[in-house]
Amino acid sequence: MRLKISQLGKHYGDAAVFSNVSLDVAPGEFVAIVGESGVGKSTLLNCMAGLDSWDEGTVVLNGADLGTLNDDQRALLRRRQVGFVFQAFHVLPHLDVAQNVALPLLLLDEPDDARVEALLEAVGLKGLGHRLPQQLSGGQLQRVAIARALVHRPGLLLADEPTGNLDPTTAAKVMDALVAQTREQGASMVLVTHSVAAAARADRVLHLTAQGICP
Repeated sequence: MRLKISQLGKHYGDAAVFSNVSLDVAPGEFVAIVGESGVGKSTLLNCMAGLDSWDEGTVVLNGADLGTLNDDQRALLRRRQVGFVFQAFHVLPHLDVAQNVALPLLLLDEPDDARVEALLEAVGLKGLGHRLPQQLSGGQLQRVAIARALVHRPGLLLADEPTGNLDPTTAAKVMDALVAQTREQGASMVLVTHSVAAAARADRVLHLTAQGICP
């Protein structure tokens, strides 16, 4: 899936979060975005999926200009074509692991238990589908989040500091699972991170500042 951002700008009142951001992510490409805290990396990621608004420029996802879509149209596009992995996992504590992973398929009315089990095995969680989130480690929870983000085979994966809460050894294993599964599905991925080790896995690393984005 191709993601194209042109001259994107975002402001809070008179203060610019970022401006003049242009970025083209090719189908199957893995791009990492790094930058100082507070420069707007997570906000930019939210704009890429139409979760946040922007003040100037365009975001085009798979040929669809998100700025021309209403909230329902954006939500449907995200549901079918975008996956998210967050630093804080955001798994639902009252659902078991398999149910958490299956959520995107249920929202699409396309349940597929075999697909859920296959993806749990692929990320190293075979046999843990019946466990509740509180019975898992942080690294295991992040792998649940990866499986959930990819279970509906999105064309674009957006990852916001997915290893930020993990120790270096666990973080490396989580990145192994994330990259392997994204590559296997042929999805594009945009990762925002402070981690030099995580960014080094990308095909391309870009630096975000308040004035724009650069190699």
